[in-house]
Amino acid sequence: MAQAMKLTCLDCGQVNRVPSDRVSAGAKCGTCGAKLVSNKAIEVDFATLQKAARNDDLPLVVDFWAPWCGPCRMMAPEFAKAAQELNGQARLVKLNTENYPQAGQAYGIRGIPTMAGFRGGREKARQSGAMPSTSIVSWVKDAV
Repeated sequence: MAQAMKLTCLDCGQVNRVPSDRVSAGAKCGTCGAKLVSNKAIEVDFATLQKAARNDDLPLVVDFWAPWCGPCRMMAPEFAKAAQELNGQARLVKLNTENYPQAGQAYGIRGIPTMAGFRGGREKARQSGAMPSTSIVSWVKDAV
């Protein structure tokens, strides 16, 4: 029997236990039915980010960004490509620091874009600056 992994639903915030062999096979939230793992970068709010970063067993990569930031806008399609490539290996989410300025303070974000990788309730790595999708994928696989 496969070991269970904890994954926070990015829609309703419920923490789910999912057998590790079902993570990339369309596992859904037991509360709201939303897919728990997506091949897209998902926009999250501050509360959901905190809960997922604290609880999830699957690596969580957060892109801290803002709509006025040119490099952030340049990196957005690259981050989306990386999410497709890392489907089932990590979840990629975006947090708009304009909407949630407390996130920047809570996580010590000094500049944007900044990516932070979380696993097992702890921040494992951080990278500032825009990157192409190939570099994002390599960074996630190596550091997170």
